[in-house]
Amino acid sequence: MTAFKFCPRCATPLADREFAEDGGPTLRLACSADACGFIHYDNPTPAVGVLLEQDGEIILARGAGWPDGFFALITGFLERNEDPIKGVIREVKEETNLDVIETNIIGNYIFERKNEVMLCYHAIVKGDIKLSPELAETKRYQPHELRPWPRATGFAVADWMKSRGLEVTFIDRPLINVQPKN
Repeated sequence: MTAFKFCPRCATPLADREFAEDGGPTLRLACSADACGFIHYDNPTPAVGVLLEQDGEIILARGAGWPDGFFALITGFLERNEDPIKGVIREVKEETNLDVIETNIIGNYIFERKNEVMLCYHAIVKGDIKLSPELAETKRYQPHELRPWPRATGFAVADWMKSRGLEVTFIDRPLINVQPKN
C-alpha cells in the first residue's frame, strides 16, 4: 500500500510502469506524464529495534493496541540525519524513560510487512520504567526464557541468544493487525 496517488512533482496521477533493471523488467509506481520522469521507488524506512537488559533481565514491551501476551523489542523510526545509536537512546527514553548506558549492534533485519529495515541493538539500561502512551506494559525475562518469533525483530532476539550460547526455540504467533501511525 502506497501513500502516493499523484506525482509529488507535477500532480499527474501515478500509474504502474515497467522499467528495465538489472534483474529484468520491474513494475514501479511512476508519474504517467512521460516528460516528468518521477519514479516512486518505495524504499524501506530505517528504524531501530532495541533488546533491553537491566540487572541481567531482558525487558520486552507490549504495544498499546496489541493483543495480551504479545511482547517485543522497543522500536522506532530514525529521524532525519540521526545516528542509529542516538535513535536507540532517544526511543528507549521516550518509550520507557530508561537511560541507555551501553549499546551493541545485533544486526539488521527486514520487516517486510511494514517495508522497514530494522537496525537492532542490545542495550544495557538503568532507571525506573515509566511507559509512554505507545506501550501498554513491559515484561521481564531471564535470557534463557526468551522465545523469539520468526519475523522481523524476533530474528534479532534469536541472533542475540545464539551469541550468548543460549538455545533458541521459536514460537509461532499470528501477525498483529496494527494500523500504521500517521
